Amino acid sequence: MIRFLVLAAYFEMTMYLYVSGKLDQYINLHYTYLAFLSMILAFILALVQLVVWMKQMETPSHLTSRLAKTSSICLLLIPLAVAWLFPTVSLDSTTVAAKGYHFPLAAENDTGTQAQEGTSVQYLKPDTSIYFTKSTYQSEMRKIADHYLAQEKIQITSENYMEVMEAIYDFPSEFSGKTIEMVGFVYNDPDNSQQFFLFRFGIIHCIADSGVYGLLVTGTNQTFSDNSWVKVEGTIKVTYHTALGQSLPSIETQSIQSVQEPDNPYVYRVF
Repeated sequence: MIRFLVLAAYFEMTMYLYVSGKLDQYINLHYTYLAFLSMILAFILALVQLVVWMKQMETPSHLTSRLAKTSSICLLLIPLAVAWLFPTVSLDSTTVAAKGYHFPLAAENDTGTQAQEGTSVQYLKPDTSIYFTKSTYQSEMRKIADHYLAQEKIQITSENYMEVMEAIYDFPSEFSGKTIEMVGFVYNDPDNSQQFFLFRFGIIHCIADSGVYGLLVTGTNQTFSDNSWVKVEGTIKVTYHTALGQSLPSIETQSIQSVQEPDNPYVYRVF
């Protein structure tokens, strides 16, 4: 009976995450179909366990030890407790500051990631190279870069945010001089009050490989508080960031305006 209740709870939990709109804070939305499959499977297994329990009521069995039953049920309850008891929050500049202001780039680390708290936390540049062979990755990124380099003005949207950002960091000198428009939240540079980072939190596959991605914004005398959402249009250039000791692709501002936070502040990598 307990196994039936646990599996039914899995079904209800997945349904709750989907209906409440919280599912997009755990996985790439392009993999939503997997969540539906797991939900259907949990429902079927729950029915199976219900049938098994009813049969056991007729013919009791003592083959399985109480310890084994208790252990398996406790393991199944852990993700349920996390989903039901811990609130989900949208990540913002407070999270960026808490992670540490260092932003390692791929040039310093072959994977472009930093092992932290058991996950691969990425900064500034989405790095999908670990999902391809070296030659395939270079070929794919070359195609993506050429596609956007051919555009007179690059419009960064929620749909193409991740691939454009990766291309810019892979080919910063080629994108230098291109006009770009993007939306994100402000993270003020603690070492230079005349500039800030424009970020969005993105998910490659799931929350375990998520990161904070964006560009440095320069050339504006306007100030915005952390977590303010703005739309910036400007020209890409390569700027040396003294405090970080790195050359970063950045936006030299032509226009900037405050905007409303998107309904879904997260962005996802499309493969």
